[in-house]
Amino acid sequence: MSPEALSELIFNIANTLVSEGKAGTLTADLIPPQAKFAVMRPKDRAHGDWASNAAMQLAKKAGMKPRDLAELFAAELTNADAIKSVEVAGPGFINITLDSASAAAVVDTVLEAGSDYGKNDHLSGKTLNLEFVSANPTGPIHIGGTRWAAVGDSMARVLEANGAKVVREYYFNDHGEQINRFAKSLVAAAHGEETPIDGYKGAYIDEIAKRVIDEANADGVDVLSLPRVDGGADQDGNPLGEGDSEQREEFRKRAVPMMFDEIQRSMKNFRVNFDVWFHENSLYSDGEVDQAIADLRARGDIFEKDGATWFESTKHGDDKDRVIIKSDGNYAYFAADIAYYRNKRHRETNPADVAIYMLGADHHGYIGRMMAMCEAFGDKPGENMQILIGQLVNVMKDGKAVRMSKRAGNVVTIDDLTDAIGVDASRYSLARTDYNSPVDIDLNLLSSHSNENPVYYVQYAHARSCNVDRNAAAAGITYEGADVSLLDTTADGEVLAALAQWPALLREAGDLRAPHRVAHYLEDLAATYHKWYNVERVVPMELTDPEARGEQADAIRIAKAPEPARAAARLKLNDAVKTVIAEGLDLLGVTAPDKM
Repeated sequence: MSPEALSELIFNIANTLVSEGKAGTLTADLIPPQAKFAVMRPKDRAHGDWASNAAMQLAKKAGMKPRDLAELFAAELTNADAIKSVEVAGPGFINITLDSASAAAVVDTVLEAGSDYGKNDHLSGKTLNLEFVSANPTGPIHIGGTRWAAVGDSMARVLEANGAKVVREYYFNDHGEQINRFAKSLVAAAHGEETPIDGYKGAYIDEIAKRVIDEANADGVDVLSLPRVDGGADQDGNPLGEGDSEQREEFRKRAVPMMFDEIQRSMKNFRVNFDVWFHENSLYSDGEVDQAIADLRARGDIFEKDGATWFESTKHGDDKDRVIIKSDGNYAYFAADIAYYRNKRHRETNPADVAIYMLGADHHGYIGRMMAMCEAFGDKPGENMQILIGQLVNVMKDGKAVRMSKRAGNVVTIDDLTDAIGVDASRYSLARTDYNSPVDIDLNLLSSHSNENPVYYVQYAHARSCNVDRNAAAAGITYEGADVSLLDTTADGEVLAALAQWPALLREAGDLRAPHRVAHYLEDLAATYHKWYNVERVVPMELTDPEARGEQADAIRIAKAPEPARAAARLKLNDAVKTVIAEGLDLLGVTAPDKM
């Protein structure tokens, strides 16, 4: 019996006690949903397989002492199938011990479901637009964006495992002042001049400038001979903006797609595939900015003051009103934000029921205005729009922060990190920490093959389970004759309980937008499995060298050969662990090797 099944049973018992008039002043409408009845693993295994505080939750509503209400629950639970015994402890905890066959039933459940074990459809029918990374196309993806790539893609996978339709989206900021600074930096580099004060530095600027010149030459354009004076018009006759020139426009036109291609390549190599690459500039060229402003004006949320156009965001909880068209006629950056949210919610293909924004720590001040805009459109902040703020990443080596990028100057890029420790270690290490917390990446640790390396520890558990399969096949051990009720040792029970907790953990990770919980679960499961492996046997081994150590350690361990039914059951347990670890690693975008 799983924790979810016990929660359902406790929920049903609560309703039965109410209907029979045994629950004091408790009424059916006061009973929380089934999922609110927590079933947890006791720290002391002597207290049973599972414990619930349901009686303590309901005692005040029932007007009863928690222990008295717990005794009523215990009496009903004792009569349930698959439960061996029930004990009331402390102020009203209900401790439950399952019979061995029921506890071990999870093994067959896992093996029958395979990689779908734990997946559910409770988010089905909803389209979640998940926007993450969205770095400016003015340089390589730095370590902060790399963290969002790992967390965002893992979150998308977890949400899909909970039945949601997820649209992975990258917002490509190809409009605005940052692109102007990028173009100015390239022109300066092409002429061997110093980088402008507000420009971008790094060897990649020289690389891109050279590529622009080579590409232009191949097209018969001598880009360096184009006018550098301000003003003028582009190739279509449209006037260039203030401070622009024909030469700068040519660099911009050619360089931005180059950076776009490089970012797409980096994401693909990092195992992140976006469904939509959205160009900010299209919001202006397609008239969506003007339409969004018109919509808010029709709702009474736009006013004019001091020659500028304002969004009256204070009506919707913001701390101040926001300019969206400046007095000089240029759009403020927030104008695009308004249009972009409206686009997400009302586009023809996969309109978003929920728009999830994953933003860096420097965007914390944006939350108020964004939520105000959401409400102004008639939506529910926190429901139709959700904003997640990620914290900083520090890359460490030998206890000191490192700046190891020769190409991008004084930052660490996604390619720097994966070149140093690989994609698996990079993704896992960035996804395993709550994005609300800063994270230190230890290059020495993550490039090592030791049990202190979290990703190695988990991957090794999978590789070890595969090795058990190979040894079992060589010994002729199969599932035939397996009796899972024989999985009755303490070590067996710990692994069974860990497997049983996966469905609830996966659902919780989706609801809380917390993929790091998957990593923590995998590490706990791996630890439980390694302990089990050290005390229980599927295939017995003979002593070959009493002094052998290290790599030979597994080859010298002695254990009494289990009876065939138990050996077959342990093989199934081993394979259930292998299945769940592989599934969990896949949700984090990490490989599950069969040898290490």
